Amino acid sequence: MFPPASSPSTPPALTDFASFYLYGLTNNPYQQSADLAQFGQLYNLVIGEHGGVGLASSFHPYQLVNQAGITVWYTAYAQLYAQPNRAALFEAMAEEQARYVVAPPASFAEFHVWPDTRLTSQENPVFSHYIPFVLPFLVRKSAAILRWDAELAAADGNRERFGGYLEAVNKAIQFVQPSPAFVLGFGEFDEQQPERLIERFMDCRAMLLTR
Repeated sequence: MFPPASSPSTPPALTDFASFYLYGLTNNPYQQSADLAQFGQLYNLVIGEHGGVGLASSFHPYQLVNQAGITVWYTAYAQLYAQPNRAALFEAMAEEQARYVVAPPASFAEFHVWPDTRLTSQENPVFSHYIPFVLPFLVRKSAAILRWDAELAAADGNRERFGGYLEAVNKAIQFVQPSPAFVLGFGEFDEQQPERLIERFMDCRAMLLTR
């Protein structure tokens, strides 16, 4: 459960948002789409009835933080905050669960390898064949459960039941991450412990080596 968010009458701080992501494997991690309707459908399917922002791009994990240490989630927040009507935009997120899509700056096309180099092809060649990708979501915090978490709870450990939902998510990403891309899971990015994201990919490394 999230802590209470700031009053909608004043623009919220970045701490009033959570940095979520879908993660998976592909042959081309950095891809963009201008299809706002498809982004909206994907957001609804993964996040649900929560205000927030989708980024109109997928990324390799080493593209999520630029040379200055700024994340793609921060830039999404900053882009909305820079709007003259930011108070109305943020209030709509809180009151009406409004969703927006922003295009990240082109500077995030550059790779910036973290101190944790385990996703490099030099250290783990398997990740040159199955290349990690991330689809970020910046979500206004609330007490309501996320759609992904609700589906996971409803499946109650039944892999086949959750598999149906996961198949729908894989279909929903096709407009920005077409086949052979597939989703492995969903998580929350922690700027203080970014290596947790890398651990998610490392958890499937052994499986990939047997394919």
